[in-house]
Amino acid sequence: MTDESTPVPHIYIDADGCPVKDETYKVAQRYDLPVTVVANQWMQTPPGDRITMKVVGDGFDEADDWIVEHCEENDIVIAIDIPLADRCLKKGARVLGYKGRVFTLEGIGDALANREIAANLRDAGVMTGGPAPFDKKDRGRYLQALDALIHAARKGR
Repeated sequence: MTDESTPVPHIYIDADGCPVKDETYKVAQRYDLPVTVVANQWMQTPPGDRITMKVVGDGFDEADDWIVEHCEENDIVIAIDIPLADRCLKKGARVLGYKGRVFTLEGIGDALANREIAANLRDAGVMTGGPAPFDKKDRGRYLQALDALIHAARKGR
């Protein structure tokens, strides 16, 4: 439990295709943090009043727009979408990728540039390959990073 002066971060999950929802629910429960799962279609979430499912329309970036509109400073957003990460970071939220990558204001410009380069290469017909498959090590890195982000957010740093 926290006292009234301890910030309580809210966790938002960009849930379509997210492989770490269950892990996030467990960690959030341990810290008694609220979680909002945002997706274009309904999905099963654990029972309880700390986890909310928000279904948005299926238009382009509707889930992203909803998350950006609702996240606040020190909240934690779980996503791999780099433009979404950029928008959330600019609001003061913390952003964590599914494989444990913590996005930062200092590094988001490089991530956006690399994303653009990869898109241009794909458009030119160059095979760039995809991301490596999600594995057990990624899950471990994710859990460590989420725990660290929660502690940092609760301290407001």
